[in-house]
Amino acid sequence: MMNDPFAARRLAMVNDQLRRRGIHDERVLTAMEEVKRHLFLPAGMEEEAYLDRPVPIGHGQTISQPYIVALMTELLQLEATDSVLEIGSGSGYQAAIIAKISDQVISLERIPEVATRAEENLRRAQIKGVRIIVADGTVGYPESSPYDAILVTAGAPSVPSPLLSQLADGGRLVAPIGDADIQHLVRVVRHGEEFVFESFEPVRFVPLIGKFGWQDQ
Repeated sequence: MMNDPFAARRLAMVNDQLRRRGIHDERVLTAMEEVKRHLFLPAGMEEEAYLDRPVPIGHGQTISQPYIVALMTELLQLEATDSVLEIGSGSGYQAAIIAKISDQVISLERIPEVATRAEENLRRAQIKGVRIIVADGTVGYPESSPYDAILVTAGAPSVPSPLLSQLADGGRLVAPIGDADIQHLVRVVRHGEEFVFESFEPVRFVPLIGKFGWQDQ
């Protein structure tokens, strides 16, 4: 920590942006304090890493503000042995947070350049246990299903049906659902063939592009 000039900012982020807003899962808070968020931003933007806002990372993508990353992770109710599918790798930061809690993370990214950068960021941050695959995330990754948790990191008009089918019994899916301008975080819990939906706070994400999301213009 002594050689990390951002350590104090990371601790302040956890205390001021996360704890004060009601994030209480200590595993999530510990992960957010340990993972060096500045390593996931484009070169020259490191000073923005611990601010309370999203940051653009290129190709029309963003790294979400720390509170939203923490909230979505907490809503997943992760366990160490969970198999997790992430839709939209982005910078790799969200996958890094999940990997600090759960051992098995598959992350799907449709843009090859973004996937490559995410892999580089994860390597730089010395994060293990994340496998990034270039694919249409809206169709999921049935080869490794079912998943105990699925996280969608882009806004969709509805929950893609293939993701629901790849959710394990008792599994949790969290996604921003709504129109192109505003969405609400939704958590879906599977009980056999029944899916229970809960809605949480409003958010704004880049659109989820793919066969079961928005169409690429």
